[in-house]
Amino acid sequence: MTKDRLSPLDASFLHLEDATSHMHMAAALIFAGKSPSYGRLLAHVESRLGLVPRYRQRLAEVPLAQARPRWVDDERFDLRYHLRNTALPGPGSEYELQVLAGRVFSHHLRRDRPLWEMWLVEGLDRGRFAILSKTHHALVDGISGLDILSVLFASEEEFGPWRPEPAPSSAALVTEAVLERATNVGELVRPLRAAVRRPRKAVSRIAETAVGAGALARAGLQPAPPTPYNASRVGPDRRFTWTRASLDEVKAIKNTLGATVNDVVLTVVTLALRRHLMRRGEDIDGLELKAFVPVSVRTEDSRGTPGNQVSGMLTTLPVSSADPVQCLARISAQMRVVKQSGQAIGAQALTELSGFAPPTLLHEAFRLVVTRQRLVNLVVTNVPGPQFPLYLDGRELTDIFPMVPLGSNLNLGIAIVSYNGALNFGLAGDFAVMHDLQDLAGDLLAALQELTAAAAGLHGEEPAAPWPGYDQQTVPVIAKRLHDAGEDVAAAVRSYELEHKHRRGVIDATERKGTRG
Repeated sequence: MTKDRLSPLDASFLHLEDATSHMHMAAALIFAGKSPSYGRLLAHVESRLGLVPRYRQRLAEVPLAQARPRWVDDERFDLRYHLRNTALPGPGSEYELQVLAGRVFSHHLRRDRPLWEMWLVEGLDRGRFAILSKTHHALVDGISGLDILSVLFASEEEFGPWRPEPAPSSAALVTEAVLERATNVGELVRPLRAAVRRPRKAVSRIAETAVGAGALARAGLQPAPPTPYNASRVGPDRRFTWTRASLDEVKAIKNTLGATVNDVVLTVVTLALRRHLMRRGEDIDGLELKAFVPVSVRTEDSRGTPGNQVSGMLTTLPVSSADPVQCLARISAQMRVVKQSGQAIGAQALTELSGFAPPTLLHEAFRLVVTRQRLVNLVVTNVPGPQFPLYLDGRELTDIFPMVPLGSNLNLGIAIVSYNGALNFGLAGDFAVMHDLQDLAGDLLAALQELTAAAAGLHGEEPAAPWPGYDQQTVPVIAKRLHDAGEDVAAAVRSYELEHKHRRGVIDATERKGTRG
């Protein structure tokens, strides 16, 4: 198979996309300092495009769907089409940036051009600027997406002038596909030869795959419960919001209660969804949501390469659990079982097998999955990012807020990325269904504070108030003190209020403080 042919998994994201399900990964990137000029940013990005050749390639469809599409150089590539410039009415708040991001992320990427866009956004408050990034899931997964961002923000590289290779004709594409199909017979025989040479390893791999596929099938037999997150087919418009947390705080919970970072993150999401559903008046008695949790199968050798190397697991989120410690224990125990079951291996094997099915059959199969999806309530993905600061032309990247695409009747997606000591949550929702997405972002902070307090309580510690005498002070007094306080104090006050008193006036004051900086 040509190295430029889309893999079965890459192609699946093309099949999943329709008028309302946009299959692009996205992120809002916030930088400290004054924005570079549009011309300077163009030159900066152009000097590094040689490190990511796919950013100058488009899809070429094979006539009569004789094979999956392949990447070819875009003869009319114009960086100004992919890198755009806009501004907020200054000083623009992060909320206004979120609204803009929701609009930008609500539009498809055109299939006849390289599948990515970046928007330079000037005018963000506190002397900051932002970049909104969109890249189709057929091009990157979460890990490789962050790797590509790292490359774009690396030190300057020297490349010669780029000259696109002529795109193959329709006849050449068909001929190439026919030859590959004949070669596939050899691809099928190759594993048999390996099995003869190393029978024990082959039998072990077959057994492992069979067990994993069976575990995945069993996990999917029980349909996901009805929730507001799946009440209707997703529409074309998006809301996008975010919130920040500390990676050290999550690690402290992990160390205290005995779990993994991912277990703690899933517990925070579960507790937040519990709050959100209760506020909507939903019955959560005995309710367990089903979440799809992507798992990277990317090796160290393949880091920095485009394409998807990701599998996934189905897990339950016990939103009926009111005790945060018990909730974490249930999720931690369940994740151990799920990992041991080999679900991710089974999912990867089934995806690889789909490479031998005709593209037209694959397309119809994926359409059926999209229209009748009842397996999960939402997607929750946690991607580890670089734990060192990245710089764009000398300006520090302070925040990364990721977005996972929504598909079918999935009206909510939660993506988390760790970067330079922070743990940032990006929430994407259908514009109509998730009208209170901003409130859910607050629920995540409250859930983290709840879990932190529970962990501290096990050691006989009471969560401390932001300052001595705080509980006896009135809202105007607290708001006045916040005016001159630092961001750390405002964050502590917000977390404390969300967990204890829920005084809207104080919470509003912390938001105004964040806007002013």
